[in-house]
Amino acid sequence: MAGTSAIKAQNTSEYQSVNKEQVNSEDDWKFRFGGYGEMLARRMDYGLNRWATGTDVGNKKIDHNDISIPRFVLALDYKFNKKWLLGAEIEFESGGVGTAYEMEAGTGGENGEYEQEFEKGGEVALEQFHITRLIVPEFNVRVGHMVLPVGLTNTHHEPINFFGTSRPEGETTIMPSTWHETGIEFYGTVGRGLGTFDYEAMIVSGPNPNGFNKYNWIKGGRQGFFESDNFTSPAYILRLDYKGVPGLRFGGSFYYSADAGKNADRLVTYDKVGKIPVKLWNIDAQYSNKYVIARANYIRGHVAHAAGITSANSSYTSKSPYSRKGPFAAEAMTYSAEVGINLSAFFAGHFPTIIPFGHYEYYNTQEKGDVGQVMDARNQVSMWRVGLNWKPFPNLVVKADYTTRQIGTDKVFGTGRYNSENEFAIGVAYAGWFFQK
Repeated sequence: MAGTSAIKAQNTSEYQSVNKEQVNSEDDWKFRFGGYGEMLARRMDYGLNRWATGTDVGNKKIDHNDISIPRFVLALDYKFNKKWLLGAEIEFESGGVGTAYEMEAGTGGENGEYEQEFEKGGEVALEQFHITRLIVPEFNVRVGHMVLPVGLTNTHHEPINFFGTSRPEGETTIMPSTWHETGIEFYGTVGRGLGTFDYEAMIVSGPNPNGFNKYNWIKGGRQGFFESDNFTSPAYILRLDYKGVPGLRFGGSFYYSADAGKNADRLVTYDKVGKIPVKLWNIDAQYSNKYVIARANYIRGHVAHAAGITSANSSYTSKSPYSRKGPFAAEAMTYSAEVGINLSAFFAGHFPTIIPFGHYEYYNTQEKGDVGQVMDARNQVSMWRVGLNWKPFPNLVVKADYTTRQIGTDKVFGTGRYNSENEFAIGVAYAGWFFQK
């Protein structure tokens, strides 16, 4: 890294890009290139299927290891002039797929069937691609493919912005992460001093209930399997952050799509179900000073006609790219909190930046069902994570942590009704700008 961008990243300890910051038209760069990435190794004492047929203990006790590169992201920003900017991020993700789907539009037996095309060329996703028109600090416009500011992790998804070796589990289970859609955004900063607020307002492509299921709630409803997305029922998003106190960021978001069924692959799939409004809301906060970094997050969502969605999805073709596992629940929720102590602040000299931390979260993809639905307690997870972050440089971090999950309980302490899951992980992550001109 070089130049003022490197200095800025070191001072903030955050990866900032055009898609996240209020860019000053006088900033002394025309083009910049960077990104972020993670490497991860884990030791686990549990199997791979909490829902294995014929067992009532949850995951069986099977020790095993894995190693992966969860994501490698390349980012670039370009200024056409002081008011027009281009931002883009391309993600290489280990969990992606190298195929595309299209709906066969022929006649006879193939009408409406799914067909795979091996044309993407690997595990690659366009995470962001947008054009920004800077107008005034209070009001700017952006169009294109953008990350949705819903929840704490989507808004700050780079690996130096959370302590664990993996992203917070609750958020990444009940909704997409990183969640990116195509549309238009209006954003800006209003007020000054103690009355400073940032806002974002978006209209983007909405969710598709074909992908809703018991394990991941609406996560599988993110569009993107096809060459274009249905926009019949867009999603509307509003986020507001208070930043008037040094070191404090406190905000929340609201997500709404009036009738997600109109975004289905087959447009008549949910006609007998009725309108399917999708609502998500969250509040989150972060406070940091030279001694401590603390974060907290709460997310809850509701989808109407969960039983009808479950019934319609159960009859969907097995050739589709979606999980049909039900029952899909009417409500899901997660909350989490973490705190880390910067040991270097307590010692004089060149003591390394080592941050021990503790993290707790609860999540349930089946928090509440429709009348007559039976929820599965194995989706109810209470977990603790403790570990260390070592930062040899402000934009490079080495992480190690221990995680334990209690399954089937809503208690912070205590034993769940199923086998606990325990793991130890180590990881290396970075985020920053490598070059600017």
